[in-house]
Amino acid sequence: MDGFMKWLWSHRNYLIIFLTPILFLPLPLIIPRPEAKCGFAIIVMAVYWCTECLPLAVTALLPVILFPMMGIMESGEVCVQYLKDSNMLFIGGLLVAIAVENWNLHKRIALKVLLLVGVRPALLMMGFMVVTAFLSMWISNTATTAMMLPIAQAILAQLSATEAEADELELRGGHNNHAFQLEDVSESKPPLEKFEKMAADEESAVHSALERRRQAREQKYLLLAKGMSLCVCYSASIGGTATLTGTTPNLILKGQMDDIYPQNNDIINFASWFGFAFPNMVLMLVLAWLWLQFMYLGLNLKKSFGCGSDNPGDRDAYRVMKEEYRKLGHMTFAEGAVLCIFVLLVVLWFTREPGFMPGWASVFNGSGQYVTDGTVAIFMSMLFFIIPSRFPQFSFSSGLVHERMPWNIILLLGGGFALASGSEESGLSVWLGQCLVPLKSIPPFAISIILCLLVGTFTECSSNTATTTLFLPILASMATAIELHPLYIMLPCTISASLAFMLPVATPPNAIAFSYGQLKVMDMAKAGCALNIIGILTINLAINTWGKAMFHLDTFPDWARNTTRGL
Repeated sequence: MDGFMKWLWSHRNYLIIFLTPILFLPLPLIIPRPEAKCGFAIIVMAVYWCTECLPLAVTALLPVILFPMMGIMESGEVCVQYLKDSNMLFIGGLLVAIAVENWNLHKRIALKVLLLVGVRPALLMMGFMVVTAFLSMWISNTATTAMMLPIAQAILAQLSATEAEADELELRGGHNNHAFQLEDVSESKPPLEKFEKMAADEESAVHSALERRRQAREQKYLLLAKGMSLCVCYSASIGGTATLTGTTPNLILKGQMDDIYPQNNDIINFASWFGFAFPNMVLMLVLAWLWLQFMYLGLNLKKSFGCGSDNPGDRDAYRVMKEEYRKLGHMTFAEGAVLCIFVLLVVLWFTREPGFMPGWASVFNGSGQYVTDGTVAIFMSMLFFIIPSRFPQFSFSSGLVHERMPWNIILLLGGGFALASGSEESGLSVWLGQCLVPLKSIPPFAISIILCLLVGTFTECSSNTATTTLFLPILASMATAIELHPLYIMLPCTISASLAFMLPVATPPNAIAFSYGQLKVMDMAKAGCALNIIGILTINLAINTWGKAMFHLDTFPDWARNTTRGL
């Protein structure tokens, strides 16, 4: 029996790949309608995505096969979904991130900020969270976590080593000079034996005291290391929610909105997303810091902030950071060029269509709809291939992009857009909307909280990209059916998909933090469960306050009545 179970486990992926379509095949056979056929494709893809029996990007290509074969969409219509404007925005953002990482600009920014913050426990944790969140707004949360955690571990190791040396000096100081105090003592045997016994007792007492302090110190720095590891991986996930290009689910929302509601007047762009999500990110980050401070540093703020104390260990740890910064050397021409392009890109994104005044895009056409954030991202990222890394030498290379560009995510985005389009074409969205009409009697804020909890739970065991890809078309159908502003539920659920804090396998940052060996699953579960609830409550506070004012969420917009197929 054990051998059979081992065989099943080792071949589980093959069993899932072949058995899933067979088990659900009766659905399109018994109900030979387009809605059932599209539902069959979505169910198969959902199972493949959740179990990862195939690579996520390979599963995302299934609509290219299934939709034409089942008569849902023509092949040409499906393939167009895999390279839309949102994909171009994603590619441009990734090219900027690759350039920043390649020239270590992110490490220079991180160390500079940490040097300003200092190494006192609470301030150090705050500094790491702020820096990690900021970097994660622009580069991948995985790369940010992988860079920040070794710096945190090195600083904590230096603090621990310095404290150990201080304990040694404090306890052994003054106990090694007894021979000089015995000048007037007789050289007779009894006094000498008494002295030897006294010295041995003192050495034993010092050894015991050192051992107690070592255990207390190890426990203290284990807690601090756990808190520091969690603060880095959590702030990487939180920071990615602040910008449109910060994490993949944000771009999926924009793509789904533009696909399902083509007349939405570009309601989701870089500036509008930042205006809503950045304050929410700051609030979540502060609450996360307070929670981790409470769990791992206690409520003694005077001790945590180091008020009124001058610890030599702080100076040594500070020197570690300063030495790491010194190793970077002076800022090179390439770093300066990347920084200038990055700043200019962000400025152009904010001013393209700020909302409260005409943006620069309106110069090219009256409405400003022709030039998108994707246009800006691709234009600015092309400069990386034109400006030389060493002025005035001119050389062109694209090998780095081929190595680091996650093309699989681009296919995954396209698969989500294809699913949404297939749902509209087949009428599945209409059917789902009609089934969800009874939800109209439930208060909107309750619907939002319940759906955020559902998405937040689902994303703990599935990738946030797959989660948003599966949920957003359904949420759009529901919103249209009950005449609720689509963003009222789609926006908080999209951000909730990034709140995977409880399990090491939930996100790559969690896995990286867990790999250092200091955290247990229960540590992450206890800290993450509370943060999930805090995050969901924060998001719903945001959507019902400044979000409602920004996007006019208390009304059902006319553009939501006119989907790609209508209801």
